[in-house]
Parts: sequence; structure tokens; C-alpha cells
Amino acid sequence: MCGIAGIVYDDVATPVDPDRLLAMCRTLNHRGPDDEGIHVKRNAGLAARRLAIVDVAAGRQPVSNEDRTVHAVLNGEIYNHRELRNELARRGHRFRSGTDTEVIPHLYEEFGADFVTRLEGMFAVALWDEAEQHLVLARDRAGIKPLYYALPRHGVVFGSEMKAVLAAGVSTTVDVQALSDYFSLMYVPGPRSIYREIRRLSPGTVLTWRPQGYKIRRYWDLRDTPRRRDLSPRQATARLRELLAESVEQQLMADVPLGFFLSGGIDSSSVVAAARHRRPGGALRTFTVGFADRSYDERREAALLARHLGTNHHEVVVEPRAEDVVDRIAPVFDEPFADPSIVPTYYLCELARQHVTVALSGDGGDELFAGYHTYKADKLARYYRLLPRPLVERIAPALLRFMPSSHRRTSFDFKARRFVENALDDPGRSHYLWRVVFREGQKARLLQPDLFAELSDSYEVHEQHHRAGAGFDRLTRFQYTDANVYLVDNVLTKMDRLSMAHSLEVRVPLLTTPVMEFAFSLPGRLKMPGYRTKRLLRQAMAAALPSRIAGMRKRGFNAPLPRWLTESLRPLVDEYLSSEVLRRQGYLRPDEVRHWVDRHMNRTGEHSREIWSLLMFSLWVEEHKAYR
Repeated sequence: MCGIAGIVYDDVATPVDPDRLLAMCRTLNHRGPDDEGIHVKRNAGLAARRLAIVDVAAGRQPVSNEDRTVHAVLNGEIYNHRELRNELARRGHRFRSGTDTEVIPHLYEEFGADFVTRLEGMFAVALWDEAEQHLVLARDRAGIKPLYYALPRHGVVFGSEMKAVLAAGVSTTVDVQALSDYFSLMYVPGPRSIYREIRRLSPGTVLTWRPQGYKIRRYWDLRDTPRRRDLSPRQATARLRELLAESVEQQLMADVPLGFFLSGGIDSSSVVAAARHRRPGGALRTFTVGFADRSYDERREAALLARHLGTNHHEVVVEPRAEDVVDRIAPVFDEPFADPSIVPTYYLCELARQHVTVALSGDGGDELFAGYHTYKADKLARYYRLLPRPLVERIAPALLRFMPSSHRRTSFDFKARRFVENALDDPGRSHYLWRVVFREGQKARLLQPDLFAELSDSYEVHEQHHRAGAGFDRLTRFQYTDANVYLVDNVLTKMDRLSMAHSLEVRVPLLTTPVMEFAFSLPGRLKMPGYRTKRLLRQAMAAALPSRIAGMRKRGFNAPLPRWLTESLRPLVDEYLSSEVLRRQGYLRPDEVRHWVDRHMNRTGEHSREIWSLLMFSLWVEEHKAYR
């Protein structure tokens, strides 16, 4: 695992400044504390910070081919590098180390930019062909590893995080549409970033650059997966069990201590159970985060599974400190990011890094195997739209006004209000709206008028993927949208930044190519018959797990944010959402922000997500001095 960065100019006579390249690289020290390497020759420079996982002694980067005309850096892990190395050796290629990165320049010599289709793993790759003046940037299929780039005049700049690109001296302006998208979703969906001048490379794509120009092409897409309608539920269950076992076995590869995140839910439990099956006598370390508030806490379930599988189990109970949010958590993200689970995830990664260098997580299971409550809401909405209009347009909303607000975890009143507000929209928009924080009309009142005048509907990114997934059945089409937006730009972004902040590599066994393609080859009725979420995964792992775990309903990784905002984090709300600060920043209307804050603090409404989004934005503006 590493952080990578680079600069290439389109004029061979324009030299790359090694000091500038090093400055970019050193913004990524947290991603790779073990080593640093650069390659600079005339108009091109590549750099890497290394977290040593495989071939600890010899796996330095950048790596080169035999005649040192092709150079590459890698952030991530290539799980099939041994098979690729053997194949390339048979073709006459010679290697200097056992590192996975070294297969990349040799694959490029054989297959050109299509080398990326041969890689299985989580990766962001940069490759420079000196003779052809050809730069290749590539990102893994699921989007586990990030890659940002900018195209200033006369060249290209790239890095694992935006801070590396900014260190190259790229001038930036806030992208107002990205800002609007953030207030809808609590994150900025790609390929945008918060800055107009910096973009993120989309998952499953390759950017090829030459002095004459560049192009981006998609080399893999879940919608191209052949459909499997011939499998019975029993056959699908058996095949999933095999694929998961193979994936976990593949990702146990490491020359350093390795452990597992364990929430007590079916996804992480399945990963740990598969590892125990492959390592029946080995010591396994598991890590869980919990809360004093029992309605949010899953330590009991995690401890049950840990005892069942005989793991060396560790727990941390989270009660956030305001200074940690300001000084340690918010700065991890180079742009506004407000998923509330960033707080417990930060402390979980901190705990794990005290014991291991690599951790396996269960991320991706909800998108692949239909685990979210939103999929049940999508199905229920189909029937709700058939009810008499007076009932759904007037009576149901009127009844909700008498329902008291709760600050407990994903309460019934929250779900009911969200459903009635959004169920009558068309299916694609309804699915998007289940997760929206501020709707378009609310943003019109929240943002300064001149900002909102420039904006288009934030649904556009989701709509693009919803249209692209038209070949799937109804449920799988929603999963396709989530896999391309929410999974990539929220779930995986959160885990990458917070784990790498602690120099911890997190692997995601559910997101290997075979598992993803299998999940999307199946009809929705196998993944969620009726309203039973994740039925296929539960059945596949039932024999390996306690019945309480295999049958437990979806809870989600949430935090007691409503209480935090009224107690331990209240000083941050009062300071960073004050009228004085908001007027200085110039983006938000102070009176409208005060409206949201007062309703939550007076318990006349539950608006923790809205306040948290506003707070994390204000912290970002202050951290980056991004005043208007």
C-alpha cells in the first residue's frame, strides 16, 4: 500500500523539479511511512511513499522494465501478481524483486495500456513510457484505491490524494456544483472534486495521455456481466460460498501482521468465518468499535462471533472529543465529507493499527447482495404509488405531523417521513432521495442566492448510472447505481482515507472481480426474495455462523450523532456554525443554518445529518481557507 504522485510536461525540454515532486510525495507520508522513492528524467517524474506489505526488504518503488524505459508506481495490492510474474518470466521477462508492482511495466510491454485488464486487486497505477512519451493512469474496477489528476497548461499532475495535486501548485476554485452535490449527499460524487481544476479518475477506467492530448476509456463495467438465470438458489449459494473462500484466501497474502474488522453484521462476519475456515489453527485478530448507547452498539454480536471462531478480539468504545474532530478527523479529507461513521471508523482504524498493518473488512456486501433498507423501500414504493391519490398526497403527510421525532438510531419516524416524502417520485429519483440530506428547495434557501443560481439538479450523477443500468432487473439496477456512486465515493473513500491516516491497509474481499461479477449476474429475486435482504449471503454462510448472526436484521454502521451534537460536539456547532463564521465564509445563509440547529437542539426535529453536513463543510472551509 502506498501513496503515489507525479508530474509530466508535454515539452521534453521542460524539466520536472525534483523538489516539487518530493513535496507532493511527502504530503502522502501517512500512506507510506516505510520508504520513499522518485524517478525524474527530463519532463516526467513519478514518486511513491511505501507501506511495506509484500517483499518488505526489496519492494521499492518506482519500478522499471529491463532497459529502464518504462517506469511505474502503484498504490494498492495486485493479488494475482505471482501468476502474472510466472507467465511473464516464461515470455522472457526478468525481475529484480518479488514485489507486485514490478509486474506492471512488463505487462505493459506485452499488452500496452490493456495491461490493466490482467490485474486482479485494488490499485491505482501510474506508468510512464519514456520512449513513447506516454502516460497511463488506471484505477481498479471497484474504486477501492483513489487517483486524482489535474490538467493544467502544458502537462498533467496526479496523486493518490488531492493534497498531493495541490502541492504541485495547481490553482483551484471551488466547484459550486460539487458543493451542491455535497449538501445533497454528504460527499462529492465523482468524477468531480470540490475543485473545478481537479478530477478523480473513475473506477474501471484508464486515462492515457500524450503531449497531443488525452483520453479516458472504461475497461470494465458491471453492466457487461453475462446474466445467469440458470442457477437455482442452492447452486447460487454454493457458488457464492466458493468464491468468497477463494477471495479471502487470496487476500490473506501479507508479510506483516493481519487482522479483521468485525461489526457483528453478516458481511464482516462472513469474511472472518471464511478466513477461519482457511486457517483453522491460526491466530486471527478481530477489531470492533462500539458505543455506550445500546441502540447503536454491536459489540455484543461481534464478541459472540469472536468467541465462536476463537479470535483474539479487541474493542474500543467511542465517545468523540471535539478536538479530535477538528484536528485529527476532518483534516483527513481534502474536501467536505460528512458520513457520520467517519468518527467511529477513525477510532477503529487507530485501534487496529496498534496490532496489525493489514485489516480485512466487509465493505461492499450491501451493494452486491441487497442489504440496504432502501431496497425494501424501493419495492414498497411500487405498491404505494398504486394507492388512491388523496391518501398518499394529503392524508399520509398530514398524519406524519403528529408523529414525535426521535433521536434514536434510524427511528421509525425518520423512515416513515422519508418514505412518504419521496415514494411518489419516479423509481430512480426515489432511490436517490432515500439518502438525500438537503433537497433542491432546501438548498435554495440554504445557499447564498448567487451560488444556487448556477446549479443543476444533483440527481444528474445518479440518473446517469440509473439509465446505464437499464439492462438489469429493477433491484439490480438500483444496486448498479449504488455500486457506482455511494460505494465508491462514500463507503470506499471513507475507509481509504481513515485507514491510511493510520498507515493501515484495508482490503475488501467482497469486491474482487469474480465476486462482483457473480453478484451482478444473478436476478434480484435470488438476492432479495420478498423483503428479505441479503438472503443469498446469509444462506451461503449459515453453517459457519451462529444463527443469531446469520439471521440478524440489517442495522448499518451508524453513530449516536444526534446525542453527540447536543453534548460533546455542541461546542463545535456553536463555534463553526455561528453567524460570524458563516458570514466570513460566504457560502451559507446564517439564518437558515440557525433554523436547522435550533430545531434539533430544541428536539422539535431530528436534524443531525443536516447539522453534521453543515459543520463538516464549515470545518473544511476553515482548514483550507476556502473563503469566497
